Amino acid sequence: MGTARDQLLTFVDWPGQVGATNNACERDLRPAVIQRKVTNGYRAMWAAQGEADVRTVVDTARLAPNTSVFGTILMTVSA
Repeated sequence: MGTARDQLLTFVDWPGQVGATNNACERDLRPAVIQRKVTNGYRAMWAAQGEADVRTVVDTARLAPNTSVFGTILMTVSA
């Protein structure tokens, strides 16, 4: 607590920009956790890395307004 004391109330300094909880992060991780549990994990590192790469592209595309997630994936694959 002592080392992070200046970061504990960051959400008060930046209202509306920083959440008071980590619920958004937990919700973002949930699909990956479910995928891991359903498939019993990945046997190959390249498969896990590929899943992480696709999720990164999709989540980044969702941040930009008026952006098609599918179109972004197509652009990424064709580049």
